[in-house]
Amino acid sequence: METNLLQDMLVIFLLSVGVLLICVRLRMPSVVGLFATGLLVGPHGLGLIQNIHQVELFAEIGTVLLLFAIGIEFSFIELLRLSKVVLGGGSLQVAATTGLIAFGWRALGHSWTEGIFLGFLVALSSTAIALKVLQDRNESDSLPGRVSLGILIFQDIAIIPMMLLVPLLAGTNNGGGEPLSTIILKIVAVLAAVWFGSQWLVPRLLHQVARQKSRELFLFAIAGLGMAIAWLTAEVGLSLALGAFLAGLIISESEYSHQALSNVLPFRDLFVSFFFLSVGMLLNLDILLSQALLVAVVALGLLLFKTVLVAAVVFVLGYSLRVAIISGLTLSQIGEFSFVLSGSGLQNGIISPEMIQIFMAAAVLTMAITPLSIAWAPRLADAAAGISSLRRFFRDSEHSAETGEVQQDHLVIIGYGLNGRNLARAAQVAGIPYLVLDVNPEIVKKERQEGIPIRVGDATYDAVLEAVQIDTARVVVVAVSDPQASARIVSAIRRHTVESSIIVRTRYVDHIGPLYRAGADYVIPEEYETSIEIFALVLQKYLVPRQQIEELVTEIRSSGYRMLRSLPVRSASLNDLKPHMHDAEISSIEIEQGAEAAGRSLMELGLRECYGINVLLIRRNTEVLSNPKAGAVLEAGDVVVLFGAPADIARGTRLFRRQG
Repeated sequence: METNLLQDMLVIFLLSVGVLLICVRLRMPSVVGLFATGLLVGPHGLGLIQNIHQVELFAEIGTVLLLFAIGIEFSFIELLRLSKVVLGGGSLQVAATTGLIAFGWRALGHSWTEGIFLGFLVALSSTAIALKVLQDRNESDSLPGRVSLGILIFQDIAIIPMMLLVPLLAGTNNGGGEPLSTIILKIVAVLAAVWFGSQWLVPRLLHQVARQKSRELFLFAIAGLGMAIAWLTAEVGLSLALGAFLAGLIISESEYSHQALSNVLPFRDLFVSFFFLSVGMLLNLDILLSQALLVAVVALGLLLFKTVLVAAVVFVLGYSLRVAIISGLTLSQIGEFSFVLSGSGLQNGIISPEMIQIFMAAAVLTMAITPLSIAWAPRLADAAAGISSLRRFFRDSEHSAETGEVQQDHLVIIGYGLNGRNLARAAQVAGIPYLVLDVNPEIVKKERQEGIPIRVGDATYDAVLEAVQIDTARVVVVAVSDPQASARIVSAIRRHTVESSIIVRTRYVDHIGPLYRAGADYVIPEEYETSIEIFALVLQKYLVPRQQIEELVTEIRSSGYRMLRSLPVRSASLNDLKPHMHDAEISSIEIEQGAEAAGRSLMELGLRECYGINVLLIRRNTEVLSNPKAGAVLEAGDVVVLFGAPADIARGTRLFRRQG
């Protein structure tokens, strides 16, 4: 038995490495590779795995660990402070998806139970895949990325009540199950125990464990807590997965949550991989091949349905058409939690195995398409915005920047993130008239209450640019996180004015060329500006004259950072740049009472002749004597600033300290 299990694990690991390597080369999600591996080794594929029940056990452990880790990453405080996009957008998206799927399924003559359950499955998107692709594309900080993340957070929370409702749905279908009041009382009791444990019991327990400074003890304490709470919930009739989430939620309130999460993550990733493998083993290759057209149609229908619905929800929240479309395409796939939920529905008899086969195959296909849909999202959004009738409809429907008093030679700031906020403060201090434009209605509402001249609107729309009087602005600063949106904004601005100077902030130097071609006058890449600041400080420490440093910095910026992008580059400023006295340092030291230097002049001490040290200044109480003469007499308590080689200063230091 042990040998067979070892052989099965060896087959899984070796084949997974090969398939995952292919997925990485093709830039496909690793989840798809795990599904494919499970399909190959499973009973419906090559039949290489004999002990499928053992793999399913590992998969169940993976599900528990996944929810346990999610619980640790959340906290009660964060759950109470969820933003509008999480509560409003997430709840609206989940409710609308579930409701539309349920009504549609009922209209086709099927039961409400199946319709609601299918709505649950379709409502969830893949947090792991969507965020991974956004991070790889450096778009996780963009507005569509933040909106998508907010909705994903709500979906991750929604899986818990969904799993609780599965037995209820099964009960309404077959008349079994406990009364609803009993289940509610159990949930309230468990939540009360969770609150008490998170606030009083667990923090004290983990503190005592952490004091022992034993990694093994801490790991076993975390695992024991998780298992105990999961067992408790299972004993009262709730699911193990819910117990794991609640256990993580309890630990998240302690100061050791990050350490606990770092201990759990390696095990979670391994066992969650077994979950996806087990799902792949359940896929029937014969059914997939015989129903290939149906699977493709279902997958395409799911992608279109979720894209349109999520885009509509985001637009209702007050965001622009472009943000709505990109967010919809980002969340168009089916999530990994849908597979967790589908297993529960299959066990409770809500859905048939044949239907699960079709759904899982279509879901895997939507996951595989996700990297492409996110990559195409900006272009598709631009194409949709280019349709005149559609653009006119959304322009009239959107919040657009209202026209205020006439401005002349003012500053327009597009994007009110960290850079935009700092620039607005500087303009206010300098007395420069300015207007701010941002697409986030929440930010606009909050900042307008603080008296900031900020308006909501999409800067790619002509009406919005006209409202901020872009044609009379002296300077326009584009400080948004989305590089493709920045290029479109610059193009739109340049269509209105050729006089205004356009300054664009971008994170990466690769975006410089497209922004200049779009019409920008100056492009400031953050990654190279940081390098320039550090290099300038380094040159100062090598005592390079400030004038030469400024000339070099000016040349680097004026050449589009060519020197930093392709070394070596011949440059007059760079060739003339020579470190001066790089072996010297400046040091200050206080003369102690009874030191040899106290009461003696600089000439008598012979600092320059005997030690190679120069005295730059002497500070005596509040008086400062710069470039002192040779006859200057030192006193105890004086602070002298010395310049020389480190070794010479170290030798001369004895003159200023009391000996013996």
